[in-house]
Amino acid sequence: MAHQVKDIPLYSMVFVFLTLAVPVALYIYLKIRLVKELLTAAFRMAVQLTLMGIYLKYLFAYDNALVNVGWLCVMIVAATFQAVKSSRLNKRLFFAPVFFSYLFTIYMVTLAFNAFVINIKNVFSAKYFIVIGGMILGNSLRGVIISVSDFYKTLSREKDRLIYRVVTLGSFFEALIPYIGSSLELSVKPIIATMATMGIVSIPGMMTGQILGGASPLVAVKYQMAIVIAVFVSVNVSVILCLFITKRFAFDEYGNLKSDVFEKGRG
Repeated sequence: MAHQVKDIPLYSMVFVFLTLAVPVALYIYLKIRLVKELLTAAFRMAVQLTLMGIYLKYLFAYDNALVNVGWLCVMIVAATFQAVKSSRLNKRLFFAPVFFSYLFTIYMVTLAFNAFVINIKNVFSAKYFIVIGGMILGNSLRGVIISVSDFYKTLSREKDRLIYRVVTLGSFFEALIPYIGSSLELSVKPIIATMATMGIVSIPGMMTGQILGGASPLVAVKYQMAIVIAVFVSVNVSVILCLFITKRFAFDEYGNLKSDVFEKGRG
């Protein structure tokens, strides 16, 4: 008989949110201007996750492949908007390239995970396709934001050096390689660090959830390792795709970074 996860009553959730008073008091005392941002983020999290719990219940019950594909696409649109906004890049130039990078990577990695790792017959099953896809997407988001932002900010600061490298190397692509490598390294280092300490310093979220849900610790471990590697591959592929595609829109025919790469007043 499957283990039933113990529910958290409403009053306990109220207590959880009341504990935010501790960091709020610290921020006020230390004059850190994060109180409004924290409370707004906590409110948005509560609303968004509550709505997610409601609509996932119906998505799982309906379990239609086209609806599941469409919903993951909606999630990718939201992630793309957040990535471009957080990177402070021009939405008009970068939204489509970043979206395509996410779309290709998340769908390919999720479908491969469902088909070859957990071996389910219906790779579009809502329970796996949306949950696994959303997990990979969410963890890839930070990597893309870090890499794309670093790549274009560095090139903006080092315009003259880039031109010098193009002239001396005779290839625009060769001149960009160190910048691409540096930005990719910056985005994957946190994941590698997490890999190195996982299971010793912390018990990962997915593993914790599965154990609480009644799964064997060994089964939970296998899922956790598989999803971490899937996320790592996804970050690498999506970052490289994103940089390679966006560079076609970010530079003019002479290899100069366009003046409107960043949102006005946010470069």
